[in-house]
This record gives sequence, C-alpha cells and structure tokens, in this order.
Amino acid sequence: MVRCMSTMIFPAPAPAAWPATNPTEAGFDAAKLQSAVDFAAAHETPWPYDLAGHIGRGFFEAPPDNEVLGPLSPRGAPGGLITRHGALVTSWGDTREISQTFSVAKSYLSMLAGIAWADGLIPNLDQRVGETVKDGGFDSPQNAPITWRHLLQNMSEWEGTLFGKSDMIDRGRDLGAEGQGKKGMRQLQAPGTHWEYNDVRVNRLSLALLRRFGRPLPEVFAERILNPIGGSRDWRWDGYRTSWVTLDNGKRVQSVPGGTHWGGGVAIHAEDQARIGLLALNRGRWAGSEILPAQWFDWSTEACALNPSYGFLWWLNTSGERFPSATRDAFFASGAGGNLTWVDPSSGIVAVLRWTDPKAMDGFIGRVRAALV
Repeated sequence: MVRCMSTMIFPAPAPAAWPATNPTEAGFDAAKLQSAVDFAAAHETPWPYDLAGHIGRGFFEAPPDNEVLGPLSPRGAPGGLITRHGALVTSWGDTREISQTFSVAKSYLSMLAGIAWADGLIPNLDQRVGETVKDGGFDSPQNAPITWRHLLQNMSEWEGTLFGKSDMIDRGRDLGAEGQGKKGMRQLQAPGTHWEYNDVRVNRLSLALLRRFGRPLPEVFAERILNPIGGSRDWRWDGYRTSWVTLDNGKRVQSVPGGTHWGGGVAIHAEDQARIGLLALNRGRWAGSEILPAQWFDWSTEACALNPSYGFLWWLNTSGERFPSATRDAFFASGAGGNLTWVDPSSGIVAVLRWTDPKAMDGFIGRVRAALV
C-alpha cells in the first residue's frame, strides 16, 4: 500500500502491479466511490459482443459503405479503473483484457503528431500539409490549403477517397447518436471554416504522419510513447487490407486508422490506457523525463475556434456540454461503444472505462466527483 495524497506516482513498467492506495488515503469517501464503480459495472454498453457482426450489419452506415476493411475482434466485458495522482484507487472487471478502442485512437494520433512536431517533421502547424507530404492527397484546389492544424482540429474539409472510403460517408455526420445518425449531402466549405467529425479525414492525417516519419506509426508509438512509460507489449494497432502504401524509400508499409469505424485500429487494455492518460495529465512528463513537450498538451486541450468541445483530437469540457458533471478543464479520449479515458487535472484523477453505456458516462463522472472529500 502506498500513500497517495498529492505526490505523483508513476507505476513501474508492466507487468508489475500498479501501485495502489485505498479510497480514504486517496481523498475519497469509500462508500460513495464504490457506488460510482457499481454504477459503471451495472451500465454495460448495449453493443453486442460480436463487433464484426454489429458493424458488418451496418451499424454505422448502410451497405456498401459499411464494408469492413480491418480486423475486428469480439469486445470485452465492462471494466475500468480509477487512479488519483498516479496511484490505483479502485478497479472493476479485467483491466488487462485487450479489445478495440474505436476513436480513443484519435487522441493517440494527436500524441504522434506532437512527436512529429517536436522532431521538426512538422515545423509549423499552420504550414500546408502538401508542402511536405507529396503523395497527391493535397494537390486539388479543395485540399491544397489544408494545414496540419486543420487536420488536428477536424476542420480540414479534405475531399477524396482513401483506402476505398470516401469522405462523403461521414459528411454531415450527426454525433448526437451512435450509429446511423442523420447525414446530409452538404456542400464542402473552405478548409478551416467548418468542423466535422470525419473518420476518412482522420485517416488522411494518419497517412500524412506516416509519410513524415517514414516508418509505421505503431513502431513510433511503441518506441516514443508506450515503451518509455512502461506500457505492456499486449496491444496492437491494425490497419486495413487496403491501406498498404509505398514510402519514398521503397518500403511497403501499412497505414493505420484513427479508430475502428471499418475495423482495425488500436486494441489495448485499460492499464495501458491509464498510463497514457497519466502521461497526458502530467503534460507529457513521466517520472522526470519529457516524453512530449508540455506545449503540445497546452495546444491539445485548447478549444478550437469552431467547437468549444474539441482540441487536437481530444474531447474537451470547456463549455460543460459534453459532460456536465465534469470539471471544465477535464479532457477525454473517447471511443464508440463505451470507451473513455477521463483526465481531470483539477483533482489528479485519471479513469478508464471499457464498454460502459455512453449514456451512463456523465453519471459515473458525477458520482466519482461527489465521492471526493
């Protein structure tokens, strides 16, 4: 048992047990915190365990746009954990169960973009992507003005087809409902003037980062982010069968998506996700080492001009609209089906939820915050 208080704790590399404290020492009312855990455990996602069948039957969109291009594995049972100042306070379910995270991967892409920026591969976020990524994807009049900032803030309005998926599949997408929400054939706007959650455009960012690094993004993610923070080797980041590309050095590699909309994406367990959340809580520092510049997290958690709830591929709570029970400085890596990493700088909480009903997320957050003493 370790005493949590306000001293930051960084867990030893996996598979070592996460350093734990009890709720009282961590500053919680134990009974109220258990009520929050019970609430999460009782609110399982309505999604079936068979993800391949669920998505393949057209949950996100009707055929033929719903064609699955990457691996899909059955989801896990509900589970999660709560840490405060880095110490494990409580957990439920199997925190080492590996399953896909859907759009949580977008926040991981943001971190990779931060590495590229720190390495000078992206000298200026307001530089046009096409100035350094010359694969034809940024040559058209619509796409040529797109900057890295536009891609990171979902304001690019990139137009085209990538790996067999057209940007029109997600054009006009309604995020108010998971699945086949309303989609409209709206007219494209100039880059930087319209916000839209569009998985094809996020995948275009991923491919652009691959071009700049000149090596597979999962390799960079392991070497520069997960390995330095002691993450396990029990994760994978899968691409599509259609997403193989040839780099300038002639090497053929697979681009990876920023989610699991059409299969693939990041499959990982809750403990590794909590490590990533703890890195974000500490603005890129881990046990005295800088993994990512703090400036990157300042930018990542600053609301974009067109959506106060979005930063650099992280969900924000600036307006309190997304999660009314959360603090206004909280931010989130969020994925469809009930996957959430909640980072709360005000209290030092990092919590991971797997396969929890999205409608219950705010109720969980409110109960955890109510348990603070």
